[in-house]
Amino acid sequence: MAALKLITFADAEGSRAGVLLEGDRVLDLGRAMPPARDMLALIDAGPGALAAVRALAASPPARGLKPAPAGAVLPLAAVALQAPIPRPRRNVFCVGRNYMDHVAEGDRTRGITNSEVPKYPQFFTKAADTVVAPGAPVPSHAGVTQWLDYEVELVAVIGTAGRDIPKEKALDHVFGWSIGNDVTGRDLQRRHGQWFKGKSLDRSCPLGPVIVPREDLDASDLAIGLRINGEQRQASRTSKMIFDVKEIIHQLSAGFTLLPGDVIMTGTPEGVGYAMQPPQTLKPGDVMELTIEGIGTLTNAIAD
Repeated sequence: MAALKLITFADAEGSRAGVLLEGDRVLDLGRAMPPARDMLALIDAGPGALAAVRALAASPPARGLKPAPAGAVLPLAAVALQAPIPRPRRNVFCVGRNYMDHVAEGDRTRGITNSEVPKYPQFFTKAADTVVAPGAPVPSHAGVTQWLDYEVELVAVIGTAGRDIPKEKALDHVFGWSIGNDVTGRDLQRRHGQWFKGKSLDRSCPLGPVIVPREDLDASDLAIGLRINGEQRQASRTSKMIFDVKEIIHQLSAGFTLLPGDVIMTGTPEGVGYAMQPPQTLKPGDVMELTIEGIGTLTNAIAD
């Protein structure tokens, strides 16, 4: 069975959850399954609701199951994709320096040749208002930063609340997987001596385009990459993470409750602009295409 691709979309009737179907169609869960009208409601509704969504999305409908009601299937061209977890609904947690080749390329820019593997995950947050939809313009913030950069990241969306989560049960708390772009003002990041300011510029975190349920995709070894204007900049695999998703959730939840809909960005591989020779910054008009195997492609451009 093909992986379910859950989306949040908007049209004249407002924003709601849906399923991306073959043939550029959208199953409108607001009409087909009103209790799961938005993504957080669907997550909160639990596994039974997700099973019902699968049945509605089946084509043809599975034996003994009713098809989606009339009017619940829309052309994709008639709607606008939103971030799967729209802003500012939930926390955006991030992990820095989580691919060894990325650690090494950052150290080289500071003259460090013998990089050390981090002993613990390095956590930070992004303000919730950073989140933007697939295809939405990302401001250049030219008056604030002169060093805008990109970062492709696998995103884990929390489905079940938990605190002090054991590593062996961590994936039980994941609802699904998505793609995030941790757009960063590098000069701000360095100027303020921590990562929050440079990584919390308004509308600087594209997210999406879909959420693939956790049980539909093994995210432990996926191809992950990013292109700028068609040029490959980042290319790696999620298996190269220093701390895998299970360890990240285990460590982050120690004494701290993760909530359904929380977003965890799991770090970026090598190939970021500031570490290139010569260094490359994002400029107005640049098109960023982020692809993760089994999830899809997230595309956004820097606003003119």
